[in-house]
Amino acid sequence: MNTDAAPLIEMENLERAFTTDEVITYALAGIALEVRRGEFVAIEGPSGCGKSTLLQVLGLLDEPTAGSYRLAGVPTDEIDRSEQARLRNREIGFVFQSFNLIPEMTAIENVMLPFMYRRGVERSLRREKAEQALAEVGMTPRADHYPSQLSGGQQQRVAVARAIAGGPSLLLADEPTGNLDQETGREIMDLLDALHEQGTTVVMVTHDPDHATRAGRRIRLLDGRIQ
Repeated sequence: MNTDAAPLIEMENLERAFTTDEVITYALAGIALEVRRGEFVAIEGPSGCGKSTLLQVLGLLDEPTAGSYRLAGVPTDEIDRSEQARLRNREIGFVFQSFNLIPEMTAIENVMLPFMYRRGVERSLRREKAEQALAEVGMTPRADHYPSQLSGGQQQRVAVARAIAGGPSLLLADEPTGNLDQETGREIMDLLDALHEQGTTVVMVTHDPDHATRAGRRIRLLDGRIQ
């Protein structure tokens, strides 16, 4: 699809280093990345190459040790952790390999959860938006079921609904089909395709080359560097 001229993600010379026993290991080194609104980008590479670390930094769940990262025009290194959390909650939705649903909550309660961290959103509106998101992923009949009562594919659909309920600019997906069988994985990829067609920017880490071909752009990482 056509993308907006304004970049949503801008990274320059970004590094993420870890120090153990005075030995410095670079999980990410010299990353320069720009993602425009409306893009679908797949990040590929072998295990341990830095894919998940890059996604953690993109999602403001981890901080780089050098370089700059601007999200939606905001220089993330110039705001504190609480402001980063507000930016993350407003701009980003997450889909994880392990679903990360709270077992004691129903599907709709899980989808409503992110709104707890948004000020000024009344409970009735939270539920309305959660119902809309569940409908979008075809899970309305299962709204009152608990995760243990859902199949893996259904749990991932609920996780996608939770990610999109707040209308994020950016959807980050970390191996979203990794715990699913091949057919169910294709269904989840079809869902991500549909969300992208509706205008959501998607950045996905995947080990599956077939799924990576769905993206408009593929990025390969090796030893923490973009190849």
